[in-house]
Amino acid sequence: MHADQPVEQERLDKVVVEIDQQLENAKDAYAQAHSETRAVEGNYIANTSINTFEVDDAMETNAEIQQQRNIVARVTETENIMRKTVDTLTMLRPSPYFGRVDIDEEGDQESLYIGLASVQDKSGDFLVYDWRAPISGIYYNGTLGKVSYPTPMGEQDAELLKKRQFTIADAKIVNMFDTNETVGDEMLQYALGQQNDLTMRNIVATIQQEQNQIIRDTTSDLLVVQGVAGSGKTSAILQRIAFLLFHAREELNSDQIVLFSPNRLFSSYIADVLPSLGERNMRQVTLAEFFSARLQGLQVQTLFERYETGQNTVSDASLQVREVLEDATILDALTAFVEQLTPTTLRFDNIYFEDDVFFSKEAMTLLFAEFSSNYSVRERIQMTQKRLMERLNNRIDALVDEDWVLEALNNLDDQQYRDLLGDELAEQVAEEEEMGDAIDVAAKRYLEREFQVVDDALYNMHFFDIYNQYGDFLAYMANQRPAEAEWWLSKRDRFLRELEYHRIDLEDAAPMLFLRDLITGGGTNKSMFYVFVDEMQDYTMAQLLYLKHAFPAAKFTVLGDAEQALFREVETPAALLAKYTAAFKATKPNLITLNKAYRSTQEIMDFAKALLPDGDNIMAFTRPGGKPALYITDTTGVADELWRQVDALRQDHNTVAILTKTQPEAEAVYRMLRKYPEKFQLLQASDRTRTSNLVVMPIYLAKGLEFDAVIGYDVSQTNYPDSEATGLLYTLASRAMHALTLISVGPVSSLIRQVQDTLEIHAFGE
Repeated sequence: MHADQPVEQERLDKVVVEIDQQLENAKDAYAQAHSETRAVEGNYIANTSINTFEVDDAMETNAEIQQQRNIVARVTETENIMRKTVDTLTMLRPSPYFGRVDIDEEGDQESLYIGLASVQDKSGDFLVYDWRAPISGIYYNGTLGKVSYPTPMGEQDAELLKKRQFTIADAKIVNMFDTNETVGDEMLQYALGQQNDLTMRNIVATIQQEQNQIIRDTTSDLLVVQGVAGSGKTSAILQRIAFLLFHAREELNSDQIVLFSPNRLFSSYIADVLPSLGERNMRQVTLAEFFSARLQGLQVQTLFERYETGQNTVSDASLQVREVLEDATILDALTAFVEQLTPTTLRFDNIYFEDDVFFSKEAMTLLFAEFSSNYSVRERIQMTQKRLMERLNNRIDALVDEDWVLEALNNLDDQQYRDLLGDELAEQVAEEEEMGDAIDVAAKRYLEREFQVVDDALYNMHFFDIYNQYGDFLAYMANQRPAEAEWWLSKRDRFLRELEYHRIDLEDAAPMLFLRDLITGGGTNKSMFYVFVDEMQDYTMAQLLYLKHAFPAAKFTVLGDAEQALFREVETPAALLAKYTAAFKATKPNLITLNKAYRSTQEIMDFAKALLPDGDNIMAFTRPGGKPALYITDTTGVADELWRQVDALRQDHNTVAILTKTQPEAEAVYRMLRKYPEKFQLLQASDRTRTSNLVVMPIYLAKGLEFDAVIGYDVSQTNYPDSEATGLLYTLASRAMHALTLISVGPVSSLIRQVQDTLEIHAFGE
């Protein structure tokens, strides 16, 4: 036991007493606020029932309703604040803090305790500092001696006298020690040695100095994080989001942050991290989901679907066309294509109302041709849109006095009339002195609602046929690249064929959306301030450029591991930064490289590193364990071998994953284990949650996840024949925290034979 532990426990006890008192007060205040909210809401509902059809009553009622709305908003905000206070204090109580720093500022010495959130006593003194507070940066970045931290007045110098770390559980100090490091080895060993569960834990207590640089970067407009497997890059990014929400809490909220996740499963895995830090989750979406949302009605192929299809042969021609479509230069080709479009080559589309043509594509072509060619295609399209909306409004104005419209109004009951007009228009109608004017207002609103489908089509530029226009672009590329003309025309035919089934290949999504936005001038969202892209190595430059175009006001953080490039060639971090900086036109780019792996034991990382040509660059945190084991069997014995290895691993480990090369393999393994006494979960790309500690899944779905033990299924020469499989095997191995077992059905892959000294090798169930 540390000599100071009794004194520290006494201080902790006092903090817990203060938290308990504040928690009791907060619960009382929350209950009162909740009760007040219910009462005010009830009063609001009662008041909105007042008759709005007499002029005097309507004016009085609308004033009361607005007043009630303001009251509801105010009491609801109070209730939400109190609920968050209760949640924060409840979260803090079992472990109020994890670190302490003693500093000296010009002879004034102070001890600061660092935790997940701030706690102040009655006099306003800090008992615990939020880990995101500027002064808390000393804990993560400083070694004993001279340090500094940011303040509103500039950098403040201090001397760091002591750095102490705690492991606290149920308000009791389990362990404590002093260190000169960010987080001492003893604390890391304890944290990393824990059994895994179904969701990612926040790493606030064990943030390393290089991770802290990622978290607290507020100046870069492009932050590129290259991190080896298990380096904590994804965890650090989530802490970064929490830090940004704290740092700019007056200007930023979680709805202005979006994270592009590798798959739905990963989104579920990280879902608890931000709530555990007292923050609402940011928006999360996969790239295919984002594209599918923007191409309403089309199902965009996922990277995993492409990968599974690619296990069968894909022609060299298809791959070369795909390479062009996914390169940054495709934007230049699209721009050139748009510039040469004419009224007759633009693909307009009819707008329908109740199955009849309301605006014909021929009329649109003539209208577009009326505007001078000195304007750009985008400007002329927007002028066409404006003119069509004017024609719609003129049509509505002309119909206001039609008998069928007045008859339709007469057939509305009181509630339908209110629904038609809404509060603002109800007030406007009630104030009209002439009944005829009131009827005109109601009639126009009725017609606007009737023709809403036409208005929506015009607003969203659905009078433009992007799909056939993109088909024309593919034909244009055939003319521009005559040596490859046949390939491009085949691509166009495939695109149009897939379109009939409401499907689209992944490589077509970004170029088609770029084409639509170049012509219409739409597609941008300026309300998003931060965009995070995980597994950057799996994104093409065309895709990343489209994300930059779609979110022009956002700062970008892209992270990943080039060594886990399952779907394309590996690139060096420096090359990635140079490429992204140029493409994004970044003025303040920053590259942070994380070369230290924390997830896996030393022996597992020795094997994983050995697979890579440049594996020596990876530093493994020294946490000893057993060597990975290789079992060589055949098709008749593989099912029994699987059972034996699962049984052995389940004795010591909580989570066990069997990772396969493909989804069909995962399904075959699942069938082998269907009678296993514990339930296995077979995971696929469409799954959103992991519900079992025993899972079977293809390797590509496991990216970003970690398990206590991993079984790599069928690492044979047949399955992993050449160096293109290196990334797959490295990703497979680096998912394991404590134990790794490999099973080969037949002769093992030559990639593994070359590093067999890092393994314990068994044959036929030895």
